[in-house]
Amino acid sequence: MSPIPGELYLIDLGLVGKVRPAVVISRDDPDAPRALAICAPLTTESRGSDYEVALGKLKFLDRESWVNVQGLTSLGHEKLIRRLGRLTAPQMEQLKTALRFALDL
Repeated sequence: MSPIPGELYLIDLGLVGKVRPAVVISRDDPDAPRALAICAPLTTESRGSDYEVALGKLKFLDRESWVNVQGLTSLGHEKLIRRLGRLTAPQMEQLKTALRFALDL
């Protein structure tokens, strides 16, 4: 499996974490040295900050959601449980803006 940036997956955060939706933000690299994906989790609690990207109510989720770029995580592809969908091009642009802000790029 090679996840594509902007795809939304249910991810397994392990014993201490939980299963939750997240968006893949790592670049598409079929020749990557490790099978890792950098992801940003979704949240249903907005803080109204520049670290969040509003997604609204997606058809596969039961509530409004936001991408939280402060919660970036890297995990193996085996932790990507199920593909849920994909962000739109405008949502991806908003996500890139939030990442530039969060990482001071």
